[in-house]
Amino acid sequence: MTHSPSVRLATEAAGHPHAFAAAFNTFDPEALDQVYETDAAFVPEPGRMVTGAERLRANAEFQRLRVPIRVMPRHTYTVGDLALLIVDWIVAGTAADGSEVRIEGTATDVARRGPDGLWRYAIDVPFGTAPATPA
Repeated sequence: MTHSPSVRLATEAAGHPHAFAAAFNTFDPEALDQVYETDAAFVPEPGRMVTGAERLRANAEFQRLRVPIRVMPRHTYTVGDLALLIVDWIVAGTAADGSEVRIEGTATDVARRGPDGLWRYAIDVPFGTAPATPA
């Protein structure tokens, strides 16, 4: 898998949330998608998982606000080429339309080190600690 030279992927699992934030803050959905494996899953809201082009569109919705994300990694657990990342994050500021935005959560994510030695999300659940949705 190749990536844009403007997107610096992490060589250590603990650095991946920061690579995600840097890519998110470009406000370029194509750049952001480089931090994901090709078939990675994204859960933009509890109970709704998307992949592929839908993942790109769902992330673009967050980026359309044009408010940067800040990440505060809490835990990184790595076994071989897999990592479980628990990350507090916040998107807060003035949106492109002038409205005030404050979205925050604690992500529960799985990243995998690729054959190139770089980490990418396999599963990205930004609201990973949200209450379960009723069945």
